[in-house]
Amino acid sequence: MIKENILRVKERIDVVCGRIKVDPQKITLVCVTKGRPVGEILEAVNSGLRHLGENRVQEAREKYAQLAGVDWQMIGHLQLNKVKEALKIFSLIHSVDSIELARKINEQAAKINKIQDILIEVKTSPEVTKSGFNPDLLSAASKEILSLNNLNVKGLMTIAPIADNPEEARQYFSKLKALRDTLNPSWILSMGMSDDFEVAIEEGADMIRLGRAIFG
Repeated sequence: MIKENILRVKERIDVVCGRIKVDPQKITLVCVTKGRPVGEILEAVNSGLRHLGENRVQEAREKYAQLAGVDWQMIGHLQLNKVKEALKIFSLIHSVDSIELARKINEQAAKINKIQDILIEVKTSPEVTKSGFNPDLLSAASKEILSLNNLNVKGLMTIAPIADNPEEARQYFSKLKALRDTLNPSWILSMGMSDDFEVAIEEGADMIRLGRAIFG
């Protein structure tokens, strides 16, 4: 079931990439493992997935010890008191949503001589439940984050509102791409989930974060 789902997802990625003339190998598929047992995750890994995304440090820590040879990424909101532990597990933190958090990651990374790869989370939609920097404040915030020596800013991340029609997400992905192009065209974009990843790829996503499309 999981293997078949992954094949279907990859076929869909191939189709949309073919349409927009993009190499599908350039799209990084992050498998969202939130709430999934190790057995299911192992099946996904054995089917070729190497990048695993977790929403919570505690859950990642439990799975981290049981799964070798994979790349763990933090995709959920990171609490300040979990930063020290997160740095031991995650190669990339997608969800840097405040200056305070960036400073804390930088401080803890310096203690262990680590340069931590991060993405800056941007609140492209008006939803009050969403985290991230206000687009109008992003330029100033990014300058401050870029000045922190133990952080390596790789790009931007956003989460579009859940909608019945994936097309409704397009405006939020387009907005993130425009912000990226203004700040640093070489940065990557992490955007798109199970319901809207094809639209995200059309709008320039480099990384997509899929859970339901893989596990059902």
